[in-house]
Amino acid sequence: MSDTTEVLAGRTALVTGGTSGIGLAAAQRFAAEGAFVVVTGRRQQTLDAAVATLAGSGLGVRADTASLDDLDRVFAAVAGRGRGLDVLHVNAGGGTFATLAETTPQHVDETFGTNVRGTVFTVQKALPLLNEGASVIVTGSTASPGGTPAFGTYGATKAALHSFVRTWAIELAPRRIRVNAVVPGPTATPGLAGLAPEGEQSRALLEQLAAGVPLGRLVEPAEVAAAVLFLASDAASMVTGSELFVDGGESAA
Repeated sequence: MSDTTEVLAGRTALVTGGTSGIGLAAAQRFAAEGAFVVVTGRRQQTLDAAVATLAGSGLGVRADTASLDDLDRVFAAVAGRGRGLDVLHVNAGGGTFATLAETTPQHVDETFGTNVRGTVFTVQKALPLLNEGASVIVTGSTASPGGTPAFGTYGATKAALHSFVRTWAIELAPRRIRVNAVVPGPTATPGLAGLAPEGEQSRALLEQLAAGVPLGRLVEPAEVAAAVLFLASDAASMVTGSELFVDGGESAA
């Protein structure tokens, strides 16, 4: 007997940045719940590996979501299925540490290009394909409401996304399209570990971040994916313009 209820049976989902961490966990959960899942990633090898975990219910499209041409290819692949799009999880993004004194134009351009420009045009280009009643979920961050030293540019990009979520929720309400943000705390992903060099520095960073979480540990990607699934499902039919925190109480501390 299946241990899932397949709450997304027959639906089509797109997860950007779906080859590792939160994006991969969400894609796997969507597939387990009956959805056909399109995932994007920048490296073919990791993209192929991610699709292989979706039990034949997925498709990979190699793309950098900061590139408009790449986004066109992604949505052409979605359109080619002829079923539109029921769930859009905009997860692609990232950042690196830089204090105000260390911040360069390149750092600002790259971080805003990936996190803000990439998200804006992913959602814009999805509009013709989004079915009535579709769900859009944007990955935010607790770095937005907080003030994390040397992470200001990243936090600013996520603050921008939280603002867009509220605006888009109102703009798309006539089509019954819901737009929400999932807001993870520090999550045990390769991206988080990669913020510090491997070895003792990386371990020290992860221990420091875990110590700041009231529940005493890092968030697991599967825990964020469970919240994303809720926002994607009919159980959240009257939830839009919201921010769902999955942070072990970090934002309340």
